[in-house]
Amino acid sequence: MLAEKLLLHVLIFLAPVLIYGVLFEKRHNDRQLPYIYGILHGIAACLCMVFAYYSYGLFWDFRYVPLVLACLYGGPVAGTIVFITILVTRTILGGDALVFGYISGTAAAFVPFLFSRKFMQYKPKKRVQMALIVGAWPAVVMFCILVSYLFTVGFSTNQEIWVNIFLFGAIQIIGIGFAALLYEMVIERKLMKAEIQRSEKLNTLGELAASIAHEVRNPLTVVKGFLQLMKKENKGESMQYIPLVLSELGRAEAIINDYLNFAKPEFKKIEECQLSDVVYEVLFLMEPLALKQGVQLEVDLDTRCVIKTDRNQLKQAIVNFVKNAIEATGDGGSVSIKLTEHSTYAKLTVKDTGKGMNKEQLDRIGTLFYTTKDKGTGLGTTVSLRIIQSMDGKVNYESSPNVGTVVTVFLPTIKPSENVPLSVK
Repeated sequence: MLAEKLLLHVLIFLAPVLIYGVLFEKRHNDRQLPYIYGILHGIAACLCMVFAYYSYGLFWDFRYVPLVLACLYGGPVAGTIVFITILVTRTILGGDALVFGYISGTAAAFVPFLFSRKFMQYKPKKRVQMALIVGAWPAVVMFCILVSYLFTVGFSTNQEIWVNIFLFGAIQIIGIGFAALLYEMVIERKLMKAEIQRSEKLNTLGELAASIAHEVRNPLTVVKGFLQLMKKENKGESMQYIPLVLSELGRAEAIINDYLNFAKPEFKKIEECQLSDVVYEVLFLMEPLALKQGVQLEVDLDTRCVIKTDRNQLKQAIVNFVKNAIEATGDGGSVSIKLTEHSTYAKLTVKDTGKGMNKEQLDRIGTLFYTTKDKGTGLGTTVSLRIIQSMDGKVNYESSPNVGTVVTVFLPTIKPSENVPLSVK
């Protein structure tokens, strides 16, 4: 009989998840989220207490499940709203064990509030596991309070009540796990929608960029060709301006090529190559810049990593990562480049001791036209990320202000063919 009554409570504390997913997911901003979670779960906690099942001289309900869910998925603000709602409702209901209700409520809220700030930093699978662990705490608290109350009033217990207590705890933990899974589905759907919208915007921008770049590059090429002919034939005073014009045309051509690579990276020559050789070539190009900036390069490369891709495109991406690291590092700092081989992929890490980035800047890395430099278009990093993604690779950024930035590039490796020599560097 108790199990049937408790299943009603399971539906009550699952209702806020479903209501949020249907009614509020598209109609709020991030600042409103804790208050929405707090109000919805506060109502659920109140209903659980109002419709509590009375048996063995005790009231059985799942009032603390909404508290746990609100703390974990809504944060401290949502948890506080639910906690206050529970205390107010308990006061209005009254009863002989009012003091025990206050004590159990405060104790049950302690652990969920401890995890409320850092819970969303975990990965989805870890969050479900943590929800189960944290959700078990109120059950333990209620068990201890229940035993204390029974011994205080001199209640004569029997085997059936202990079975019901175990059943109560089991249903509570399972219900929390199921609610956490529903929340993760809502979060995943929200992230998927955002990613789809972002992809659509990038595709539109890519088509626009490709169209403009193709139209502009042709006349630039013609102008550049005629200027080169003029440079060979003209010996007048205007000669001093021609190198400057050619330099600016080259810079414009490089930007247009970045637009084309952003729209769709072209892999013209696919070949097997030692990843360490490509990195060494990049370091040879970047060493003068490092010396000029007063930055020390530290290198640790595994020479066993073999990949199959367009060597020049890969070099362009790595040049950007290393160049950004050097430019972000002040005089006397260091940039370390480490390459390690794993079972099916290579891991390239570029770590600097520069100015670093805050969370807002880190979230915007890879956004078109966004850059932390005083001068720049922001295309370099975006193009590099597109190149690595086109190679079925992945790029991760980690950064802290005044500490530095770590860029980790993962690339799929292959088994080397006989015609690919081992690196001798």
